[in-house]
Amino acid sequence: MLILGIDTATSQAGCAIGGHEGVIASAQCAKGRRHAENLAPAIEFICSQSQIELSEISVIAVDLGPGLFTGLRVGIATGKGLAHALGVPMIGVASLDLLAFAVRFSSRLIVTAIDARRSELYYAFYRQVPGGIQRLGEHAVGSPDELVSQLSVRREEMLLVGDGVHRYRELFETVPKAEIADAGLSFPSAASLVQLAHAQALREEFQPATSLEPIYLRKPDAEINWVTRDRA
Repeated sequence: MLILGIDTATSQAGCAIGGHEGVIASAQCAKGRRHAENLAPAIEFICSQSQIELSEISVIAVDLGPGLFTGLRVGIATGKGLAHALGVPMIGVASLDLLAFAVRFSSRLIVTAIDARRSELYYAFYRQVPGGIQRLGEHAVGSPDELVSQLSVRREEMLLVGDGVHRYRELFETVPKAEIADAGLSFPSAASLVQLAHAQALREEFQPATSLEPIYLRKPDAEINWVTRDRA
């Protein structure tokens, strides 16, 4: 079974191919450039590097967000198009779950946070469980101060991971018993997406392409700007 993973939730977009033997090839799109322009060449590159034809792909996995509104639409639409053309099933995974998966061996409370811009964060809490991690509750969006307040009253060992943590590092360094994960783990990765999706594929936990939609925890920035303009 070969899985193509597509991650376009953040500025660090990428793709990967993997299966039973793990991740075979992966590529990261140039940061700061349009995902729509870079995604197709990146997929072609990893197919070439791994000597795997697209026709050999068994499952398409996509990052559902939360994250960049336009980036998510590009990645999910590309994944749906490929799945339809190849006649293969799809699996969607949340970006915050991918961040937590990268530090799944930690026994501490895992807190993931992605920079949502507009002085807000997308975040979620996780615990290690046999075979992986489990999310505690739903994804949330709020200010860094709100998240720090929640963490400060927990009084337990925790590991903080994500670009949102590093953007407001000085603030999160005030949280008792909290360690900030390495900056190299700040973004969801297509490699983690392939690994998580592979486990789901083995359990045949596929999702209809029509049901896969971006996880939006707030209105798009463009819509917010229009509302603000109308009220001015």
